[in-house]
Amino acid sequence: MGAAPTQSRILKFGMFAVDLEAGELSKSGVRQKLTGQPFEVLRLLLEHPQQIVTRQELQERIWPEHTFVDYDLALRKAITRVREALGDSAENPRFIETIPRKGYRFIAPVSGNGVGDVVVEPPDSEVATAATLRSRCNLRFRIGLGLVEAALLLFFFAARYWWRRPTAGAVPQIHSLAVLPLQNLSADASQEYFSDGITDALITDLAQIGSIKVISRTSSMQYKQSKKSLPNIARELNVDAIVEGTVQRYGDRVRITTQLIHGASDKHLWAKTYEGDLRDVLGLESEVARSVSNAIEVQLTPAQSSRLSSAPPISREAYDLYLKGRYFWNKDELTKALNYFQQAAEKEPGYAPAQAGLADTYSLLGVSGYDVLPRAEAMEKARAAATKALLLDDQLAEAHASLAFLFYSYDWDWKRAENEFQRAIALNPNYPVAHQWYSESLNDLGRKEEALAQAQASLALDPLSLAANQNVERPYYFSRRFDQAVAISQKTLEMDPNFWLSHLRLGRAYSAKGMFAEAIHEFRQFSKLSGDRPLATASIGNALARAGDRAGARGSLRELTLLSKQKPVPSICFALVYAGLQDNDQAIAWLEKAYKERSDFLLVLKVDPLFDGLRADPRFQDLVRRMGFPD
Repeated sequence: MGAAPTQSRILKFGMFAVDLEAGELSKSGVRQKLTGQPFEVLRLLLEHPQQIVTRQELQERIWPEHTFVDYDLALRKAITRVREALGDSAENPRFIETIPRKGYRFIAPVSGNGVGDVVVEPPDSEVATAATLRSRCNLRFRIGLGLVEAALLLFFFAARYWWRRPTAGAVPQIHSLAVLPLQNLSADASQEYFSDGITDALITDLAQIGSIKVISRTSSMQYKQSKKSLPNIARELNVDAIVEGTVQRYGDRVRITTQLIHGASDKHLWAKTYEGDLRDVLGLESEVARSVSNAIEVQLTPAQSSRLSSAPPISREAYDLYLKGRYFWNKDELTKALNYFQQAAEKEPGYAPAQAGLADTYSLLGVSGYDVLPRAEAMEKARAAATKALLLDDQLAEAHASLAFLFYSYDWDWKRAENEFQRAIALNPNYPVAHQWYSESLNDLGRKEEALAQAQASLALDPLSLAANQNVERPYYFSRRFDQAVAISQKTLEMDPNFWLSHLRLGRAYSAKGMFAEAIHEFRQFSKLSGDRPLATASIGNALARAGDRAGARGSLRELTLLSKQKPVPSICFALVYAGLQDNDQAIAWLEKAYKERSDFLLVLKVDPLFDGLRADPRFQDLVRRMGFPD
């Protein structure tokens, strides 16, 4: 590319004008927000309209040598900002065209307004003698001027470097951060699970640094392929900083590039690339986490430092299987997740996270709403996996939370459950699942203020999680504050109208308010979205009975009876319908069967309005006593 042609101070294209001296972009006279590196990229493209500006040329102009920046990622980000400001797109460009594997080209006509300096060349008729005299006089001047320009240029680049380098004084205070989905740069699109898994692992490592809040992967993953600006994302997640980057896998090697960016100012604070063998990928992840903690000046405790430094090697096959298991577990495809966790555990029997994954999966496969495995079978397998995980690594917060869930939901051992929940949270205060499950157990004990605090802690760590949002509703519902419960469920459904749990919870709140038609509508939505689960039929039957439609309720009982001849139907489903019919004898009889099944639905006996009609019955009071609820 040749030397830049002489430019006017103000350049125009379409509805836009660029003031090169002031560094401003305006549209129809209204100033647009485009500053810093993105503006410099636009400036360079405008200086060479209709010409290809290579990536290298942009790098050398905008990011001087030795700056701590991932050039490719920073350039893509800057181009995206320019396109956003111009209302342009990569697919149908009006202004900036991407030239694959080369660079970019400004394709719109560019004109100046004529107020710039005009360079007048001396005419050819100038006499040679005068030219010779002038050249001798000017030679020293030009040499001196050149030296001054070189010095100024050196100072300019040095200043940019020192401004950008991460120093203790330059880094703003960071108390919270989010790790956005790392971009998969591998040629194979099927490796998406791998980049997602690395993101998940990095979040897990950073979350163990208890002095900072780290947003959960459920919320972070919402921004995969998002075109929102980083300041907007930081504001939505309520964090001080963002970690973003790329993952590239080639053969048995992996390269991880990460950047730390201040959320409010969009300023790059730190960047680095890590490369190593796949077998040591856990070590690479831990190294990234340590580097981020150093960049934000977090003082690691000896235990945290030791944990991040002691990542054991793991075979490539086992780690692949584990990542696939977490990938499907996070997508709520539990049977697929179970298969991959089992294979990972067989390949690496000493890998504790694989055992914790098995425990989490078995626990959910046996609870009401899933009912994939018989409850006793699922819970005992979950117990074995959680116990083995803790034998391998007693500092693994996820395994403590899994064991706590078993003590709470199946053993009804409330004290041991609380101890394990508190242990999990102490090891990893940023693990939202531990806060959520602990909140549920506190609700069932009637400790509603504490339950609400834990639900809100889970939501702060995972603000876009549907389950975390819905979980805040439970303390209000059990406190008989039904209007607030309805509002929370409705808000969660605004996030995703197909979230079946919110339809179930909204239906119960409506039913408690006596709004039976609305309740039945929500229960039918729950049935449709959850695959006609028996709990949906039972919930409809309960609402019909309470609305006075006893025939309709008995129709629900017939449906459940027919269904029970095809597959097991939890006894609690019959108990719910009989409770609605105020048939206490049958309701208590089916509750006793549910007690023998150790149904997780019995956990709410003490607080759920569904059972208010049974509370005066001595048989019900005895059942509550046998549940072992502490006073």
